[in-house]
Amino acid sequence: MKHIKEILLAGFILGCLPITAWGQAPPPPPAKPEQTPIDGGLFLLTAAGGGYAVTKLKKRNLRNE
Repeated sequence: MKHIKEILLAGFILGCLPITAWGQAPPPPPAKPEQTPIDGGLFLLTAAGGGYAVTKLKKRNLRNE
């Protein structure tokens, strides 16, 4: 008799799980992805490349003289 109560209780609890899952709201739609900001990083890379080019040109001019 004790086991029957436990089985019925477990069946009731397991039977209620799908109902609670259906009762949840659906997830919101994905937000529109924002554009990746590359302004600052692109400027720094350009400045570093320009500085590197200037130093290389200076060294080349010193060797040629």
